Amino acid sequence: MTQQPSFQLTILRPLRPSDIPNQSTIDEAGLQLLKSTYSWKAGKTFNGVKTYSRSKTSDDGAPWFCRVSEHASSEVDFDTLWRALSVNKAETEKQFIPEISKVTKVKDLTPQQQIWTMLYKFSPPIADRIFTVVQSISLHEESGRRSGLVVSIPVDLSGDHEASQLEAAGVRGKYVSVEQLVELENGSVEWRMATSSSPGGRIPSFIVDSTMASTIAKDVPHLLSWLKGQTKTKS
Repeated sequence: MTQQPSFQLTILRPLRPSDIPNQSTIDEAGLQLLKSTYSWKAGKTFNGVKTYSRSKTSDDGAPWFCRVSEHASSEVDFDTLWRALSVNKAETEKQFIPEISKVTKVKDLTPQQQIWTMLYKFSPPIADRIFTVVQSISLHEESGRRSGLVVSIPVDLSGDHEASQLEAAGVRGKYVSVEQLVELENGSVEWRMATSSSPGGRIPSFIVDSTMASTIAKDVPHLLSWLKGQTKTKS
């Protein structure tokens, strides 16, 4: 029987800033969650990006979805991809996810943990959505191979008047995600991401769930395309 981590990753209970766990606790929960994805139900493959899913349990507010892709060093190296995921990640996502209209860093908790709020704009009649999360970032090395972990957890700023003023107006959505980059023995990089989310409001959950696998899979080519554009601009 798999031992459960002391802290559960879920959208059911957004954290107040004072309740955000330390780095090691979040890392443990994230790694445990990613370990479980190896037994999730296999879904479709989109342009080489494999997807998986797991039904929600009593501890979840929504089902979980996972994507896995492998990238040769000729396509993108670990340093480039890790920099995009670990340095002001929300600002990077705004560059290649068209629905993200605005991102604001709310607070630096530690050098490895920041609170961000993001505004998503959609075509009418879908209302704007806001997502506020703490992003926890860690880099590890074992046997000469590096792995990076980024965990995003929903945060409730309602008890902090000054911080909550930085949130835009919109329907409050929630998501939790775990992303990991791993250097493989063959020199490639594996990018694995698992997420559970709810857009809030009155959007039927079956509509969200039916498109989630393809939606998260698209983020891979979108980011790689943006990175290539950045390289061309610099050259």
